[in-house]
Amino acid sequence: MPRHGQDQESISMKKVFIIAEVGVNHNGSLKIAKKMIDIAKKFGCNAIKFQSFIAESVISKFAPKAEYQMKGTNRKESQLEMVRDLQLDMEQHKQLINYCIKQKIVFISSPFDLESIDMLNKLELKIFKIPSGEITNLPYLKKIGKLKKSLILSTGMSDLKEVRTAIDILRRAGTSKNKITVLHCNSDYPTSAKDVNLLAMITLKKEFGVDIGYSDHTIGIEIPVAAAALGASVIEKHFTLDRTMTGPDHKASLEPTELKTMVNAVRNIEKALGNGIKKPSFSELKNRKVVRKSIVALRSIVKGEIFTESNITVKRPGNGISPMGWDKVIGRRSRKNFKKDELIKI
Repeated sequence: MPRHGQDQESISMKKVFIIAEVGVNHNGSLKIAKKMIDIAKKFGCNAIKFQSFIAESVISKFAPKAEYQMKGTNRKESQLEMVRDLQLDMEQHKQLINYCIKQKIVFISSPFDLESIDMLNKLELKIFKIPSGEITNLPYLKKIGKLKKSLILSTGMSDLKEVRTAIDILRRAGTSKNKITVLHCNSDYPTSAKDVNLLAMITLKKEFGVDIGYSDHTIGIEIPVAAAALGASVIEKHFTLDRTMTGPDHKASLEPTELKTMVNAVRNIEKALGNGIKKPSFSELKNRKVVRKSIVALRSIVKGEIFTESNITVKRPGNGISPMGWDKVIGRRSRKNFKKDELIKI
């Protein structure tokens, strides 16, 4: 899948496609959601991602909360009760999509159920994000694969065999491989550095020949920046207006100033990676003559004297005969007198 575009058709090969993950950190408020869109746009993110679900279609009344969800929410409520207040309906989706169009930032969402896939398709989304929890959901994968959309597949909690199976299902359903971007991910919130296993992202590239990226749940920005340096075409990172807000994902999210720092760091990595051709940059050429060395007289040399290791040496600047020509100078006779440190000429 192409890596980045100004519209919602594609993601370009030139820049890392940075997704600011709202998830459910809007807390059910369109006002908060729009403010987060403003921040993501202001700080240079390419896209902003939400979650689309019908609570009763995704979570049974018996489903417990995950450990990380307990930390930022009411411990007495069930997982189903928690997410009911976080779901967005069709009209709210329309408002957020239109606001993203106005702000010129790509709207992406992760559908968590079959009905939400249909809703996002009706809303004409061009890029769908498959969350890690759905990588073993056969009916889901078949349905979303039939849409032939650009897909971003998150692979938290999965092994290589499960990833291969999911990609195969998507392709058999009708989605071409060049429309699939696979994100390495660890689905612990927050993820400790020792569990990141960032090199697995490279393994995904080698195994499947797809664009790869990284969905990050660590504290801080070091790991996504490292992912950019390793060749991630997509980086996804949760953010929030305030980590102290009530909700399941706020505590493992970046605050706005941290998001800005991450984006700037990734963009600097893009510049630093360059084109891979080893040659002097234009900016350093001015220093070459100053820093490199030339063959000079070690002491006074008289005309006719033979150049030897006892009367010549190498010193800065580098505007004379290069030391690489040492063997061609040794043994030759001086054609003139030279003072100490004077550039040797032959």
